[in-house]
Amino acid sequence: MKTSIITSSGGIRRSSLLTLLVFLVSFFSSADVFAKTKGMSTSLDSGIRAQIKGEIVFSERHPGRDYQNHYYANIGYSCGNENDWFHGADGGRLAIYNPQTGKTRTLIKDDKGAFRDPRVSYDAKKVLFSYRKGGTHHYNLYEINVDGSGLTQLTSGDWDDVEPCYLPDGDIIFCSTRCKRYVLCWQSSVTVLFRCKADGSEMRQLSSGANMENTPAVLPDGRIIYTRWEYVDRATTRFHQLWAIKPDGTGAATYFGNMHPTNQVYIDARPIPGTQDVLYVNSDHCSNEHAGDLVVLNVGNGPDDLSQAKKLLLKSPAPKGRWGHGFCDPYPVSSSLILAAKGNDLVAIQRDGDRGVMTSVYTSPSKIAVHDPQLIIPRKREPVLPSTVDHSKTTGTLFLTDVNIGRNMKGLKRGAIKKLLVMEQLPKPVNFHGGGSTPLAHGGKWTLNKILGTVPVEKDGSAFFEVPASRSIYLGLLDENDQNVKQMRSFITVMPGENASCIGCHEDRLMTPPTRVTLAARRLPSQVKPIKGVPQIYDFPRDIQPILDDHCVSCHKADKRDGGVNLTGDHGPTYSMSYYNLMLHQQIKDGAGMHWPDLKGGDGRGEPLGNDAPYSAFSSAAPLMKKINGSHYKVQLSEHEKLVIRRWLDSATPYAGTYAAYGTGQIGGWWRANEPLREMSDDWPSTPKAKDAMTRRCASCHQGNMPMFITDRKIKLRYYDFEGFQRPTFRTSRHNIFNLTNPDQSLALMTPLSKKAGGYADSASGKPSDPKTFPIDFATRPEEFAHPVVFKSNNDPDYQAILAHIEAAKSRLNEIKRFDMPGFQPRYEYLREMKRYGVLDSNFDLKNPGKVDAYQLDHIYFDLFYPKSLNAKPH
Repeated sequence: MKTSIITSSGGIRRSSLLTLLVFLVSFFSSADVFAKTKGMSTSLDSGIRAQIKGEIVFSERHPGRDYQNHYYANIGYSCGNENDWFHGADGGRLAIYNPQTGKTRTLIKDDKGAFRDPRVSYDAKKVLFSYRKGGTHHYNLYEINVDGSGLTQLTSGDWDDVEPCYLPDGDIIFCSTRCKRYVLCWQSSVTVLFRCKADGSEMRQLSSGANMENTPAVLPDGRIIYTRWEYVDRATTRFHQLWAIKPDGTGAATYFGNMHPTNQVYIDARPIPGTQDVLYVNSDHCSNEHAGDLVVLNVGNGPDDLSQAKKLLLKSPAPKGRWGHGFCDPYPVSSSLILAAKGNDLVAIQRDGDRGVMTSVYTSPSKIAVHDPQLIIPRKREPVLPSTVDHSKTTGTLFLTDVNIGRNMKGLKRGAIKKLLVMEQLPKPVNFHGGGSTPLAHGGKWTLNKILGTVPVEKDGSAFFEVPASRSIYLGLLDENDQNVKQMRSFITVMPGENASCIGCHEDRLMTPPTRVTLAARRLPSQVKPIKGVPQIYDFPRDIQPILDDHCVSCHKADKRDGGVNLTGDHGPTYSMSYYNLMLHQQIKDGAGMHWPDLKGGDGRGEPLGNDAPYSAFSSAAPLMKKINGSHYKVQLSEHEKLVIRRWLDSATPYAGTYAAYGTGQIGGWWRANEPLREMSDDWPSTPKAKDAMTRRCASCHQGNMPMFITDRKIKLRYYDFEGFQRPTFRTSRHNIFNLTNPDQSLALMTPLSKKAGGYADSASGKPSDPKTFPIDFATRPEEFAHPVVFKSNNDPDYQAILAHIEAAKSRLNEIKRFDMPGFQPRYEYLREMKRYGVLDSNFDLKNPGKVDAYQLDHIYFDLFYPKSLNAKPH
């Protein structure tokens, strides 16, 4: 704001200088005046000011407090600690800035609460927003008149309702944690799309997504554009792109980018008035409040042409370092003017194509972050799309034109696909492990999945079938040998009564569907046929280990480890010996999890980015299947046993079969937030002697590539024990050398123990190969060699020290229990959330829980999200 006292001749009267100084001091020290202005504004260019026809409402709030700065983690509490809140610090307001006068007024303020996500009604008379009221920790939806009157609470409860948007029919769409699930690779709550009436009633969940959905906005055609983060047995942080959906939840389809893996987050998308373009923020997965670059997008060439996205190149007149980190919450006023938040500034960007000049409009005087600028002007409603959802039904249908059509189908013979495997990705009620998938799987899948059954594929490649509504459905292709040839690695949700369709498998979205009448279209939809005798949700110790015990363990056990393989169900520090050995010896190929390019395939899953080539993953590619077909030393499994193993491979090889396993049953490893916080053996009484013995007797050959005690983390091999995004599998891994069921059968003891004493070591074999030359690449097996004798007898004091240490680990595991052990009890946090979700009775005593069946609780939890009757009611 500029203030001057000018003479008629253009000069400043000397007599007025004192008056001017007194005015300035009074202005900047007056609490009353400052309370009205609440900020400083720059003098806007007259051209920019002329384009802003109304006032601007915005929020001021503190950023989220997730120490990893994830773009989404600014609501709710950490699953591992209900007193660790992700939301920002208290204090904030909604304010209205007048660009014509440069003045700002407070719409609503709460020094002990917070405000976010203001949206202006179509008639510009009301503001819809999320409000965390002072003394509370959760955001609910509120509405207020633009003059500050008529504050009305629309939603309530200990859930977070955020990022609301008015719909053309008067309803509201928003994102909410009422979906009752946690981020698949972090400890914060998930939000997915919901809608409700204008008064907050008749709330309905629109999506079954297991991971985050954010920032819905209405497109000119009446659909909703939003950000959907998903991964179904593929890379974790590569797929948070733009999707579109009808306001009733039907017709969900990729809008832009889902075929292109990237670590960027496409978010805060808004249509640009008068154009077919969309403006969005290109953020980073770990960018607090999803700040990033501004991008203009036109999808005229379909959802997969990345050249259509043009980053705005900005020239800023501001001093370097003033602007904060990236842009947030852009609001396109027109094709040439954009409002956005940047740090504690509200900025205007005069745009010309993919270039622009940025000017500060308002700066928060308290240095609190500015967010969500919205112009207060009436606007035309978009078309109202009539709902096609039939809430009297609990199913929908899927129609597939031709399973042979797709962008990566080379090697698939027409007519080879006989059935579709229908599966469901299951949401996560808890999560403790931060970036890790432990112990659900070893560096692989991140969720449980449920096998619903199979449906037939016609000779022309078409399929038409009924599926349960409101579930995250994904499909696999089964050939004439019942092998899984290819999987979606994404999911589709059909709403009750919805009839969804696609052309093929990852087909080009711009291709024209075949005009012929397919065989499947000439009949009623098939019903999903359950697979008799096959578990819907796999649990390795329960479902796979008995088959290994019957057919494999006689040759592959501790004292008869043919091929160096141990397939017993003995417990290791985190997994069973058999489970880890199947990974170590490359008997599975699921392509699940994260890919680390700098390991050059050392994570063992190639490029788990989706759209695999046929026969490159799951049961059709797993070497294990060749071991059970009768050619491996005449091992003969029944057809049913082969089927059970095939479907386990097609489920992406899970270990635990219950989400209650999270945060339990491990000695060391990654427990929470990528931090080894619990059950570390570093300070155990047995550790110093064991560490000293292994260091003196083993380290000369194994220094840096083998643990010197059971939770040793000083291993030079990269990602040695981070069982999160990748799958580290090494011969000297603690998962392979420490046996907590039979400690004396641990490789750490048997390998250096002489054969005469019952071990494997043989001095006559000469000098062994240098362990430092072992290839760490999962795809290359190290050469076999004989280990020299280190311990001539198991009476050696050092041998006994190591044995005592492993026995101590066994004792501790027997105390804390693993999910497959008698007496296993879920963690407090798991029971706390189940009580909060309504799975457990409201009177359930968390301090004295008694015996509970975690598998049964899981199933009750999953059932929460399915339509219960032919008269499904909204929440």
